[in-house]
Amino acid sequence: MKRLTEPKIICEVPGPKSQELLKLRAENVPIGVSGVVPTFIQRGEGALFEDVDGNVFLDFAGGLGVLNIGYSHPEVVEAVKQQCDKYFHSSINIVLYEQYVRLAEKLNQLVPGDFDKKTMFVNSGAEANENAIKIARKFTKRTEIIAFTGAFHGRTLMTMTLTSKVKPYKFGFGPFAPGVHRMLFPYCYRCPYGLKIESCEFHCAKQFEDFFLEQVAPEDIAAFILEPVQGEGGFVIPPDEFIVELRRVCDKYGILLIADEIQTGYCRTGKMFATQYWADKGVYADIVTSAKSMGAGLPISAVTARAEIIGAAQVGGIGGTYCGNPLASTAALKVIEVMEREFFAEKGQHIGKACMKRLKEMKEKHDIIGDIRGLGAMIAIELVKDRETKESAKDETNKIIAECYKNGLVILSAGVRGNVIRFLMPLVVTDKQLEIGLDILEKAIEMVNSELLALT
Repeated sequence: MKRLTEPKIICEVPGPKSQELLKLRAENVPIGVSGVVPTFIQRGEGALFEDVDGNVFLDFAGGLGVLNIGYSHPEVVEAVKQQCDKYFHSSINIVLYEQYVRLAEKLNQLVPGDFDKKTMFVNSGAEANENAIKIARKFTKRTEIIAFTGAFHGRTLMTMTLTSKVKPYKFGFGPFAPGVHRMLFPYCYRCPYGLKIESCEFHCAKQFEDFFLEQVAPEDIAAFILEPVQGEGGFVIPPDEFIVELRRVCDKYGILLIADEIQTGYCRTGKMFATQYWADKGVYADIVTSAKSMGAGLPISAVTARAEIIGAAQVGGIGGTYCGNPLASTAALKVIEVMEREFFAEKGQHIGKACMKRLKEMKEKHDIIGDIRGLGAMIAIELVKDRETKESAKDETNKIIAECYKNGLVILSAGVRGNVIRFLMPLVVTDKQLEIGLDILEKAIEMVNSELLALT
């Protein structure tokens, strides 16, 4: 079978086979199960996939951050095949198996923190966050949880409550879970306090005591939960000073700190976990959740916590039928082995530097680019109609994404305003493929930017 090396559009997209499948989808699948790209994959390799009509796309979406190791990594495929020959399933709640224990041991070693840790597995990022909240409440014997504006933590009742963005994730699905409160997240480009980072003196880090006076008493709070870099919220990175102060406040009042590493984990930010950047400042989370690229596409997620915290759950209180199933655990062990051996964290740093250099050049030429930000290969550009007013360019963002798709590049939006383009390309992307993708993106930005200028 011919290798996939670069994008190639051989017919109008979606092609005839995809169009037929789109009709079948419309008849049988609810519209609530969204699909950004109107084409059907046939096979994937590395950072590319071929659709059923033979078009080849460069994937800068990576299955929503699941494919850091790329499509169809041969070692992961082989490891899962070998496990399939032995057995598919044995619920860890009934009959034990070695992969679960080995994977837990590995994560306890990798997650930052020089203290005893233990790990449990579930099936999705939302389930991991659900269990983190359960465990935090059980250990602290407190009920209240603090989440942040711009957050995304999942679509279950609790995690949908924790999530900030209303449409489409929360609209019409209430009432929501009790005991969740929300603080302003430090979004420096759009400071919620109207300040400039050059002179703000990190005002955002000084709001905790006022929040405790006006919203919820610290003695009632079980945990803060936040993403080290907000994902769906627009790849927003909080200042180090905010994180340091958050940890100080947690320690002062006996509040737990939960880091949602669902999207940031597994080398995306240039380290195995983004909380390693916190560790450089002496900050450690009490509970870390991870998922997405952990299993290379097989459903698995983890809750890793201080041993005494996760140990508070009674026998049978956490877990589930498929949690940490043998196939997914096998895949995850191989993913981590490959990532460590082949220096995937360094790959993330390399991709980040290459992208940031190119994007800064684009920003100099195209006024529609208001902000560029990122950590490792978790990169975003925020598009605006006017750099002074920062009016969001949501429609223009959608046009750019559509134009990229027509030319063989799959890329996603993000942000509560829908005006952020995010990069989640597999970390196995080659320098040439990266250049091709950025060329396609820049042409699309140039076209839409020219249309915007013509209207002003």
